[in-house]
Amino acid sequence: MKIFAAVILFSLATIGFFTWFSNFGIPQVTPAPPPKEEVLDLGAMTMDQFAALGERIFNGRGTCKLCHNPVGGRAPLLDKIGEVVPTRLNAENYKGKASDVESYLYESMVDSSAYVVAGFGKAGTNDTVSPMPNVTGGSIKLSDAEIKSVIAYLQKSNGLEITVEIPKDAEAAPETDEAGPREPFATVEDMFTEFACVGCHKLGVGEEEGDIGPDLRQIGTLRDRDYLRRSLLDPNADIAKGFEPDAMPPDYGQQLYAVELEMIVDHLAGLK
Repeated sequence: MKIFAAVILFSLATIGFFTWFSNFGIPQVTPAPPPKEEVLDLGAMTMDQFAALGERIFNGRGTCKLCHNPVGGRAPLLDKIGEVVPTRLNAENYKGKASDVESYLYESMVDSSAYVVAGFGKAGTNDTVSPMPNVTGGSIKLSDAEIKSVIAYLQKSNGLEITVEIPKDAEAAPETDEAGPREPFATVEDMFTEFACVGCHKLGVGEEEGDIGPDLRQIGTLRDRDYLRRSLLDPNADIAKGFEPDAMPPDYGQQLYAVELEMIVDHLAGLK
């Protein structure tokens, strides 16, 4: 009886310790709020300011530079669009409705499979499907005005005439000091959608999935939980063979709650 009582007391003490540690011993991490839409005072903007906004989006929230750069070779370079766009519009495999540089660039950001540059399509599609996500969805969520500002930046940086007009009827985003804490994601699938994970990885959750990053459909048989967690928190710590560094955003540790991070780790560990 004494042994039984001792076991019960030890079990209760152990449970109590882990309950205390999980609530007070582990630092409470509040993720950074998602990127806020640029505060746009469109009525007061000059075209130079509009193009400068597009440059900030291109290099930052739009994540364009992660793929459109000369190092990784994951997407076509955009330094000669004035030369290549007319050729692409007349190509046999062009499936879009654009008629000039401006409309082509807009179309390429919302329907990237309308034209796929040779060698840059998803594997197995014979360059008929682009891995680039629609920039109006996922974690990017650019507004119509923001897309047009990126076009203005690309036209200006290529030495072309800026043909876009600054939208005057778009409402400016409300100016706030700081976004409040968001509600936690309910499912792993919600997180995959929000952060556009399938734009780069195969995860077995849909038909159109990317191949810019490693195929994760059986990652649970290849890597342990510590590796998976480290890959999310510090994606450059271990680069999979055949892939380039700096392809994955490095701030998921700030964007995710601890419980959300563990949900993803659990899911990936179970992909066998």
